[in-house]
Amino acid sequence: MNPIFILCISVVCFLLAGRFYSRFVSNTLGVDSGRKTPAVEINDGRDYVPTATPIVFAHHFAAIAGAGPIIGPVMALIYGWGPAWLWILLGGIFFGAVHDFSALFISVREGGKSIGEIARKSFGPAAFVMIISFAIVMLVLVNATFLNASATALTSIIDSTHIGLSKDQKFFRWADEAGGKVLIGGIASMSVIIVTVFAPLMGYLYIKRNVSVIKCALFAIFICIVSVAAGIYMPITMEPKHWMFLISLYTIVAAGVPVWLFLQSRDFINVHLLYIGLILLFLGIIASGIRGVEVNFPANNMKEGALYLGFLWPGLFITIACGAISGFHALCAGGTTAKQIKSEGAAHTVGYYGMLLESFLALCVIITVIMGLDMVQYKQLVFPSEESGFKCNPILTFALALGRSLHIGLGLPLPLGILFGMLLLEGFVITTLDTSVRLNRYLFEELWRTVFQRTPKMLGYYWVNSGMAVGLMIGLAYKNTVSNIWLIFGTSNQLLAAFTLIIISFWLLSKRRNLWLTAIPAVFMIITTLTMLVGMLVHQFIPKGNVPLIIADVVLLGLSFGIIWVAVKTLLNYRKTIVTI
Repeated sequence: MNPIFILCISVVCFLLAGRFYSRFVSNTLGVDSGRKTPAVEINDGRDYVPTATPIVFAHHFAAIAGAGPIIGPVMALIYGWGPAWLWILLGGIFFGAVHDFSALFISVREGGKSIGEIARKSFGPAAFVMIISFAIVMLVLVNATFLNASATALTSIIDSTHIGLSKDQKFFRWADEAGGKVLIGGIASMSVIIVTVFAPLMGYLYIKRNVSVIKCALFAIFICIVSVAAGIYMPITMEPKHWMFLISLYTIVAAGVPVWLFLQSRDFINVHLLYIGLILLFLGIIASGIRGVEVNFPANNMKEGALYLGFLWPGLFITIACGAISGFHALCAGGTTAKQIKSEGAAHTVGYYGMLLESFLALCVIITVIMGLDMVQYKQLVFPSEESGFKCNPILTFALALGRSLHIGLGLPLPLGILFGMLLLEGFVITTLDTSVRLNRYLFEELWRTVFQRTPKMLGYYWVNSGMAVGLMIGLAYKNTVSNIWLIFGTSNQLLAAFTLIIISFWLLSKRRNLWLTAIPAVFMIITTLTMLVGMLVHQFIPKGNVPLIIADVVLLGLSFGIIWVAVKTLLNYRKTIVTI
């Protein structure tokens, strides 16, 4: 099958959804562009900062995209490209985009409150504590997953035969004296450092000096080019564990300083790489299709996929999280994005279209991989045997496939395309990390304010709360690989999305509005995720004796049933009230 056919169907569906279905969602929610937002009313210069919509979109998109819409779809291709494509397409339109838009809008309407604080109004303080606790555990899993992925990517090596490099090449640094393996992570390492160093200057220009968005965008592109050039000439090589600790130190700092200093500004710089990457992905698919490249990957491989990730249901719906629906997006929406939106109309643009763009990215990733690799090459990189000595590396898989796609379709040198794939993903892994640790800090602070009548002074310091988040992140990531953590991270992530949809449904119910657009996805995701949690506990974690993941699974199950019980009680009480009236 020609990949252009798959791409065109996807684009048409997304355009129709953005044109018609998003309007239905907007009317159901009751969006009013004339209302003042929390960013405008509070405007404290630290967390509540009214910001131009393109910059907020860049921050939000970079934060929610991260590595999720790339790693998840790449791993899920073990089921074949057909199931992965359908779930991203339908899930993104009817589940993910509705979830993101409604979560962001309600957070803005409720004064910039998090989804947990909004739940307290409907379910009471007990449910609030459980949801906050659940979100904390989920974010620790998010952080551990992406910290591990980041350290793996920054130290990636690949057999030179995969990319056709001769031993006298000067573009990449050799990982061994024999010239058989190439170290490609060092260039991305230098790029990440330079972008981070320049981030405060970018924030100063658009916040303090009011420099136009266009000028800032041009400067951001310049920084990206300089960072890549510096990486080629001066690549940085470190052990994965050293990268883990260096990134962790950065996230502790970024979690407490004003939001424009690192989070907004770093996202704004990085997002231009992602925009360029999306364009190249799209052009690479089109050009390769025109040149007659056919998909050489099975559309249906569900039997073999079940051996690695479990049965199609619920395995596929958990493995592909961020490309279809993600609870992490609700934390981003209520944690940082809602505090920057200048109008409720911007919530529609940032929330719904941001998710559609992420789903489009995930689909482009799938098409690129199935064009560039066959099943044998794919399994060697994503599900390697223990004898091979390699770790699961979906990031490198994507980079290799992108390099081949751009080489065949646009004639770009293969090493250059692979390098861009690494750069495209690596910057956004760290972008997700600094946002996620800051969100974890917010949640810890909310939890202490609820648990203690008077919060102890020590727990009031931001670096204590962000330090706890980072400590838990390192502890879980240090001895687990991406493939070990991904499924439980995906499950908790999807379960949080289900709880968010329940909270939104109760909010709509209280406003006498149509709740089925959120209630139906909520029920499906709850059944799917609870099934996966029980399955992983019984068939994977307990047999392997993985104590950290056993504890995480049991805690998530306990909190889940507690939240569901409170929600059911609230619904029954609400129905009794209606009957009495």
